[in-house]
Amino acid sequence: MSSTNGPASRNRRTVPTQLAAILAGVTEATIRKWASRGKLTRHGRPGRAEYDIDELYELVVEPGSRNAWS
Repeated sequence: MSSTNGPASRNRRTVPTQLAAILAGVTEATIRKWASRGKLTRHGRPGRAEYDIDELYELVVEPGSRNAWS
């Protein structure tokens, strides 16, 4: 997990694609697809995609659902 520097992203906690997929319970391809469709913001530098944990949480968690986030 990394924390991005800069005023706009001071509190952003990001994880690489593989960990984002594990946390969300989906494949890495799904994470990349969500990012390409605008459902999830891709951070990081070229060749190293990272995703915000809080944004991923908001996308995956539904009220009353049972999953790894509950």
